[in-house]
Amino acid sequence: MKILLFTVLAIVLYYLIRKAYKNTKDIVINKVKINEESTKGHSPKLNILQLSDLHLENISISPAELYEKLKDEPIDLIALTGDFLDRKRTIPKLVPYLKIMNQLNAKHGIYAVLGNHDYILQHHNLQTLIGTLKRYNCKVLQNENDVIFVQGKPVNIIGIDDFSTNRSSLEASYAGIKPGTNLVLTHDPNIVLHMKKYHFDYLLAGHFHGGQICYPKAYHLVKMGKLARMNIIKGFHMLDGKPFYINEGLGQTGVNIRIGSRPEITLHELSLAVADNKTLTAI
Repeated sequence: MKILLFTVLAIVLYYLIRKAYKNTKDIVINKVKINEESTKGHSPKLNILQLSDLHLENISISPAELYEKLKDEPIDLIALTGDFLDRKRTIPKLVPYLKIMNQLNAKHGIYAVLGNHDYILQHHNLQTLIGTLKRYNCKVLQNENDVIFVQGKPVNIIGIDDFSTNRSSLEASYAGIKPGTNLVLTHDPNIVLHMKKYHFDYLLAGHFHGGQICYPKAYHLVKMGKLARMNIIKGFHMLDGKPFYINEGLGQTGVNIRIGSRPEITLHELSLAVADNKTLTAI
């Protein structure tokens, strides 16, 4: 009887693990429209492709598959919100993905910020990762900003370095900002809890993987900051009237399974007129 019970439990466990692994291949493409109602469709739009948490040691999609999913999408800007990898030997694996991103021909380029796993690399290895990103036309923002113009309207791309490893500097990130639309890229979304005095029109982050393993909630995330304890771990949210989005990521850490979450590609359509005539500097 015990042997039969053990066999049944083993079969059930095998089935659940197999299904959880298959979930890592079930990629969701989410499309989000921001400020469309307030602008009534008459303003310039910035189409943003967000990829986050590739975790190339356990990524869910090949470069060729990624291209096939995105080749027909209108993409003006690519935002990479951290956690590319955490091992030196994985850096060459990043190159084919970067080549594909360049083939998508985003007219305003590729912007990247680093995450806590990227900072596991140190010194020369970290610089190799950053150098690889830059060599393939990624602008890596470490507490700094850049500006692009969409039909003559300025958009400030603000890259805030990783909050979870105490590398964020809001003052440096916003230094020299001029009036325009503020698009913030960062890895750990918990930074939004400290941005009451810093304006953004939209903020993109990752970090939580949507829980990755939710049973039924992602209780293991409680140590990852106040947002996780509030069960704000994925998707679209508002704080102090400002919108932000938490991407579930394309890769996995630890065990290569997902339960109650899916790998995510996000396409954001940001209407820009909402930021007209605002002075979006920080104090």
